[in-house]
Amino acid sequence: MAISVRMDALLEKRLELAAQHQGITKSQFIISAVERALGDKNPYALMLQAKAEMAQGSHVCVAEQTQPYDTERSRADLIAKLRAKHGLGAD
Repeated sequence: MAISVRMDALLEKRLELAAQHQGITKSQFIISAVERALGDKNPYALMLQAKAEMAQGSHVCVAEQTQPYDTERSRADLIAKLRAKHGLGAD
């Protein structure tokens, strides 16, 4: 469902900058804020959940990987996927 919200220019600019800082869209930022305001997204509960998952060892940390990250292979895989997506042949 689409919702239209009117706000002053300064508040909208602050919203835009905050969303950019978090690397998300303005819509995602607003949805997250509404979820927190309604109690659907409790930061404390999320922290406890993350700590419990870490204690169980279900997390994977990049620093804990045994093999180094292969950037050349990842780059080649990404290029191949993009070529396939856009119908371009391999050069």
